[in-house]
Amino acid sequence: MALSFGSRLDAETVSLLWDPLDEILERTSPRILRIEASRLEHCDGAGFGLLMELARRQIRRDAQYELTGLKEKFAGLWTLYRPEDFTRLRASRPQPCCLPEEAGRLAYQAWEGIRDMVRFTGELAVALFRAARQPRTIRWSEVWLTMEKAGVNALFIVGLISFLIGLIMAFQATIPMRQFGVEIYVANLTALSMLRELGPLMTALLLAGRSGSAFAAELGTMKINEEIDALTTMGLAPIPFLVVTRVLATIIVLPLLTLFANFMGLVGGAVVLLSLGYPLVSYINQIQSAANLGDLVGGLAKTIVFALIVAGVGCLYGLKTRSGASAVGDAATRAVVSGIILIVITDGLFAVAYYYLGI
Repeated sequence: MALSFGSRLDAETVSLLWDPLDEILERTSPRILRIEASRLEHCDGAGFGLLMELARRQIRRDAQYELTGLKEKFAGLWTLYRPEDFTRLRASRPQPCCLPEEAGRLAYQAWEGIRDMVRFTGELAVALFRAARQPRTIRWSEVWLTMEKAGVNALFIVGLISFLIGLIMAFQATIPMRQFGVEIYVANLTALSMLRELGPLMTALLLAGRSGSAFAAELGTMKINEEIDALTTMGLAPIPFLVVTRVLATIIVLPLLTLFANFMGLVGGAVVLLSLGYPLVSYINQIQSAANLGDLVGGLAKTIVFALIVAGVGCLYGLKTRSGASAVGDAATRAVVSGIILIVITDGLFAVAYYYLGI
């Protein structure tokens, strides 16, 4: 069987020839395959790949092939490879490791993560301390822009989720309290739950998924594009220049968003009690008797720590982004997952501390 190619054998022509030639060779199985390449004037990597594949198929079937007429400028490149070297190609599969090896690998990765987080926390604390001593060094325009993206643009989703949580919680609490004829105490439950727990927690979780991932994606893209390396070359440290502004913006907007979330949650509870026939003034009086300023301040105190976690974890994983097509997505995913876990753990620690302090 003889094959003759035209003047060009590049990616475009190879894409048209590969499947038809594959079908022909499978159907005919020639004992001798002669390839005439005297008219070939242009041949790129895809063209050499096709020639190598034709030769490899013949060798695997113990058949013969002949490549003739190849010009000198292509012959030198052809001689660098041997089709015999590609006859036993196998798809590479990761070998499963044993349980101790897997446990050791995971433990080492966890240790590396903790070490990076401790180092990043120290550098961020120093940068925030210097920023507090010299406020003029802070890029306030970047802080206001981040506040708009992370705060103002998040008002709708925070308000909607908080309203629905207050509504659902009040509906669920009405069922058992109706058995005792004390539906009015739904206001107590809604107020204490939103002010002390659900308002700060849900706002922080929403910001972790919305803004924490955005921080990781922004810094990760800058890392891949070598913009962070350029800043370092210019003498600008990434943490004071990029991270401090995002942390400060989050610290400012998270308590404000929490106040808005508390209000919308109470509005959701009010809708339920109004639908049960209670007047609005009774709902407000019940909230005033059940909750005090300490409940509000206790919830807002959490948001400062939650803000540090949301912004810090997002920026940390953004700066740790490696190269690759999926690196930015992986960094954003890790930032969200780690941020949510740390927020829940921190909220549990606050609950234990408030219990023993009697707050």
